[in-house]
Amino acid sequence: MGNTLSEFQKKLPALGQIYPPKSKFSVDQIPDLTGRVVIVTGGNTGLGYETVKALLQHNAKVYLAARSKEKAEKAISSLKEATGKEAIFHELDLSDLAAVKKSAGHFLSKEKELHVLYNNAGVMWPPIEMLTKDGHDLQFGAKTSPDQHARVIVVSSSGAYAETLHWGTFKDSPERRKLSTQSLYYQSKHANVIVARQIAKRYADKGIVAISLNPGNITTDLQRYVPPLASKIMSTILLYPAPQGALTQLFAGTMPEALNYNGEYMIPWARLGKCRPECYNDEIGERLWKWLEDEVKPYRT
Repeated sequence: MGNTLSEFQKKLPALGQIYPPKSKFSVDQIPDLTGRVVIVTGGNTGLGYETVKALLQHNAKVYLAARSKEKAEKAISSLKEATGKEAIFHELDLSDLAAVKKSAGHFLSKEKELHVLYNNAGVMWPPIEMLTKDGHDLQFGAKTSPDQHARVIVVSSSGAYAETLHWGTFKDSPERRKLSTQSLYYQSKHANVIVARQIAKRYADKGIVAISLNPGNITTDLQRYVPPLASKIMSTILLYPAPQGALTQLFAGTMPEALNYNGEYMIPWARLGKCRPECYNDEIGERLWKWLEDEVKPYRT
């Protein structure tokens, strides 16, 4: 009984984020971003699209990172019509580490600086058989400036409260197959918060600010694997439009106040919050960081 109550208490903050108070922040408050170079992963749809749109409206140079050139170019055309500004397609397949390395090299051949990285792309509840090219669980794997700071914005979810890390499930294994695809999704979002905090701890002295966040319950393509009936119910009583969902990450990536939130977790809409206590456990964070470093070691030379 005690353990059950303890778990419920850890998940309780997520319930308070389902229907947030009216936002005090709007895209009109974003400062001029002339000279800022930004990458938005998954920028062709949903929260990513709305984030790119707002950044273009405030004069940022935006690389729209996506796997599909066709989908990206369609989004870029739509964004140009809406803003008069043109995003730049940047090919990036987050499910293939070799492709990620190639993509990073391509970006560095064109730009000397990156001021904001939005780790926005994600996938929710895909079939259990779907893995990255390197054999990782798909949901787990698809994971200097004028103010003298660069920002890394990591889009998590309220699902970060629902699970912790199951160390034997990051790659395909009998243990992974015992978990539901929902649990694997929540685990990946929990890991996002831990990783953002580790980036903040390890690179603060180099001027990097890392913030993770729950964007809220939003209507996007993320729900493409949700069963139709559940999707309909969610859309009716739980979900907000994508422009609303982009507010918190736009605040984190553009507003001067957010420079004080290094290593923190934000909640809808553009408010400072706290995730589960496990996310702030240094032993867990260091263990996860080492595991991630070992996985990418073959691609670092």
